[in-house]
Amino acid sequence: MTSEAAISVVAGPADPAAFAPFGAFVEPPLEVGGRARFDDWLEPVAGLAPSYHLNRAPASTFPVTVRRVERHPHAAQLFIPVGVSRYLVTVMPADESGAPDAGEARSFVVPGTMGVAYRPGTWHTGISALDGESSFAVMMWRGTEDDDVFADIPAVQILAGNGDLLG
Repeated sequence: MTSEAAISVVAGPADPAAFAPFGAFVEPPLEVGGRARFDDWLEPVAGLAPSYHLNRAPASTFPVTVRRVERHPHAAQLFIPVGVSRYLVTVMPADESGAPDAGEARSFVVPGTMGVAYRPGTWHTGISALDGESSFAVMMWRGTEDDDVFADIPAVQILAGNGDLLG
């Protein structure tokens, strides 16, 4: 039996410009009493209904290996951390056929003070909480059989990078 070597990706800090093709990091307002609005990420989608729930993500440690990704082709998906220290977000573009391109995976360590919004159709892994089990409020639109599309991928091993956010 042969096995392929895992694709290695070094996690970097949450970089809004690098993440922009996949979505956005959402941050709280800078001023006390201010509001940070994310309405543009949650615009109504014809035929779909709003869905709000809490996820509980298991604790993870580096290296993190992923073999499955998901996407939501009809609507953006917004995660807001609830009592989270930091977490790992891993995304990848689609190849020419629309399948996930694991060789182009990108991974970001996100502080618990920031949320994440995925663009519709963005291939991503489940959230990995880095410092203990954590909860996330999740908002999106649902209503079709293919709201959640899953795909198996070659193993992607996410390694800790350098920097303050990486512990």
